[in-house]
Amino acid sequence: MVNLTSKSGFLLMGFSDDHKLQVLHALLFLVIYLLALTGNLLIITIITLDHRLHSPMYYFLKHLSLLDLCFISVTVPQSIANSLMDNGYISLGQCILQVFFFIALASSEVAILTVMSYDRYVAICQPLQYETIMNPSACRRAVIAVWMAGALSGLMHTTVNFSIPLCGERVIHQFFCDVPQMLKLACSYEFMNEIAVAAFTTSTAFICLISIVLSYIRIFSMVLRIPSAEGRTKVFSTCLPHLFVVTFFLSAAGFEFLRPPSDSPSAVDLMFSIFYTVIPPTLNPVIYSLRNEAMKAALKKVLSKDEFSQRKMYFKAMFKL
Repeated sequence: MVNLTSKSGFLLMGFSDDHKLQVLHALLFLVIYLLALTGNLLIITIITLDHRLHSPMYYFLKHLSLLDLCFISVTVPQSIANSLMDNGYISLGQCILQVFFFIALASSEVAILTVMSYDRYVAICQPLQYETIMNPSACRRAVIAVWMAGALSGLMHTTVNFSIPLCGERVIHQFFCDVPQMLKLACSYEFMNEIAVAAFTTSTAFICLISIVLSYIRIFSMVLRIPSAEGRTKVFSTCLPHLFVVTFFLSAAGFEFLRPPSDSPSAVDLMFSIFYTVIPPTLNPVIYSLRNEAMKAALKKVLSKDEFSQRKMYFKAMFKL
């Protein structure tokens, strides 16, 4: 146990006090992290290299993969290091950065999922106007807005959360600096500003959820009118994975953040935090690649010997120049 009396940081309790279980947790998280890293980097690489995938849908998917890559990197490497060293201490500066990037990237992920649902709505319900509405300039502005909205949300939460005076022991019953758990350390009635910011963020997320639901209601009503079974299958293959990702991420995060923190954290609390911090960034590449024929074809092309040889010759020529 770390002595916090002379330190300004926090103690992350993690999953267990048993060092053997901590090592097991570290190895499991390392495998999951490497899978998420590989999957998301692969999607970013494929979309960048294959010119057939240079469309708004895959442009947004590339940024979703980049967000997932950053999102899982905020919490998991720190947790792995703490478990291996049998030391749950995290400094105040590290905790501030972790809260900022965690909230910023989570907010950006909700925003990019909303933009992706609107992109599918325009593509299916207004196909004749698709190129005009989702032009390259509009797509770039949408992505810039996504990242800026996330940064603003992270800045608000971080500023308010770390201006609250703490009255309890600086022990967090999580494997990362979790805002709901940190509020338990606040002095009575001193966290009303954080509740106001959380209410604003929750309201914004709810508006995004309503927008996504309305988009898919219109999409599915349009799909059911398509006479061709092949056409319906093609639309469902691109829309259902996105709908699953949205539902899984928002339901797990909403359950964790909207319920009051329990006085005696259990394994269930830790499991739900894994559901929205670790599982989505790992599953997203699998969901989008396995259900998407264009992605599978692009992956085969990138991994083919001919394509690899062409890339190798191209880079050799570049280095000679």
